Amino acid sequence: MENSKLQNYIKDVIGNMPTDWLNLTTHRLDIYDEKLAKTEFLDQFERLFIANNSATTSLNELRTAYDYIRLGHPLSCVLEWTIAKIYAIKTEHVISFSSKTTPILAVLRKNLLANKNTQIAYVGELPAYFDAEVVSNVYGYKFELIKVDSLNEVTPIDGSTIFISQQENICHFELVPSVDFYINIDNQLGSILLVNGEKNDNYVSEIQHVRRRETIAMTPANTLTALQLLTNVNATNNQEGNFDTNKSIVLDSIKAITNTNIKALVASSGLSTQYAIAMGLIHDAVENHPGKAIKIVVPPNCYGGTNDQARRIAACLENVEVLDLPVDGGNDMVACIDALLESIAKEDAIPYIIAEIPTNPRVEVPDLIKLRDVLSKARKTASGELAIDPVFILDQTFCPNVHFLGQNNILSTVRTIAYVSGSKFPSGGKCTAGYLVSNEKAKDLMEKIELHLKLCDNEATPLQMEILAKQLPSMNQRIQDAYKNTREFVNFISETLPEAKINFVSEELAQQGFTPSVFSLDLPTKGNTHEEKEAYKRELNLKLINLMITEIPTESKYCVSYGQLKGCYWTIPATSTQGTTKEGDKDYIARVALSPSMDLELHKKVFLDFVNSI
Repeated sequence: MENSKLQNYIKDVIGNMPTDWLNLTTHRLDIYDEKLAKTEFLDQFERLFIANNSATTSLNELRTAYDYIRLGHPLSCVLEWTIAKIYAIKTEHVISFSSKTTPILAVLRKNLLANKNTQIAYVGELPAYFDAEVVSNVYGYKFELIKVDSLNEVTPIDGSTIFISQQENICHFELVPSVDFYINIDNQLGSILLVNGEKNDNYVSEIQHVRRRETIAMTPANTLTALQLLTNVNATNNQEGNFDTNKSIVLDSIKAITNTNIKALVASSGLSTQYAIAMGLIHDAVENHPGKAIKIVVPPNCYGGTNDQARRIAACLENVEVLDLPVDGGNDMVACIDALLESIAKEDAIPYIIAEIPTNPRVEVPDLIKLRDVLSKARKTASGELAIDPVFILDQTFCPNVHFLGQNNILSTVRTIAYVSGSKFPSGGKCTAGYLVSNEKAKDLMEKIELHLKLCDNEATPLQMEILAKQLPSMNQRIQDAYKNTREFVNFISETLPEAKINFVSEELAQQGFTPSVFSLDLPTKGNTHEEKEAYKRELNLKLINLMITEIPTESKYCVSYGQLKGCYWTIPATSTQGTTKEGDKDYIARVALSPSMDLELHKKVFLDFVNSI
């Protein structure tokens, strides 16, 4: 294939691409099949290439590449496809990252589990934050570092060879048989990993899963720059504004929002944030409690990424185990935590508890006074010694405006770290960057967490920081306005379809500050058996969602997100956010998220039409 034809086509695509390719963080689930993530988009894109069709209307009709840009997006798919075409390799063998170090960790993780040797050859310097000692001692990865002057000095080993290069053109590769994995690094854009040879096919899904769970894909803005460099188009300057000024605004906003004085950390996404917390706490345990078992306590039906990430960490480290924390469907979170902490104390193990408040998707809030008391309770080991106190890791994405951590707030006396997914309320759906902060009692842990956030190169990008600087100051007002719409819609549904079960906060909880704009809807069902009733309800869920997005296409969207500036978002957790959750713990209910700006009366009208049709 002539590269000039390819290059000219990509230039046209860049010029004609839909604006959503650059600006959306979440995409439509009604034109998305997770089993065909990326491939369905690229199959259609390839047909457009063959037809030399780069019209905006045609590009806009392509199937959703990924449901969430953290995992990948149209521009990352186009970049990876283009590089694969140039080097005549499989498209899935090219994977772009926002992080410069996580692709290295992805290969090391796979080889750890396969008990396979790894050598890392590099020219010049390794990525600034790649701390070989920490990667070995805390992550448990095994490897040998070899500094070379050129690619020609790399010799094959019985195992895998990674070649790292920091160069002017991040898209340029020189393929040789002695290298299994190329990682090209650009300090501004991130990195591109190329899997060399069919013998390494079995690494692709594992590397993709690391990108899915511990970091993010190269951001749309940076991917556009990489495509412009690849096609010799004048690159757009995506490093807008003043980073230090933006960071100062963001950190000051977080202090005001969380009622704390501890310096927050800002990461590329909610899961990047969570990964830094988990690895930072494990690092602290390795140093201060060597040899002791670590227990990560996680609700089995919480957000699938949270659940999956914890289990992936445990799979790599012998002394780490995940314990289930039932929190919904009649289970009492506080009682379950109490019982688990007693058991962990008897083992003289280290307890780390991850929980969402309110819970997802059933929007429940535990008795916070009882929760504080259970977390604060002094416990004894089997030998009668004082047990290690827990660290409570709070995902407060649903209600980031609630004060948990400040002096005299409900969890001020418990070692607590709180984090928020940034694609929701903090950015209004404009970027994925999230943040974390601790209370005074846990502030000593923040240094280790920051170390791992930097080691994984998962800090927020300059453009993400700029977006947060613009959006965070108005967040609390947006939360209040969105809650008003949600309460009104919930009340309308209660009156119109009283047989439905609605999971939402009570008026009493709202007065305490819990004002989410998300509720879940358990629709009424019919049938003679449990299977018939379940099938009917699932069909009804889809009927409702399809009606909403068809009748109100400018506002209602079949999508996993919430906290956006406008519109209404619908999803079924079992088939979206709980993708990797065990089947028995999944929730086949409708989750609805409202924004501050939407035509609520029209949504009521369409919902009434739905009720009249069943």
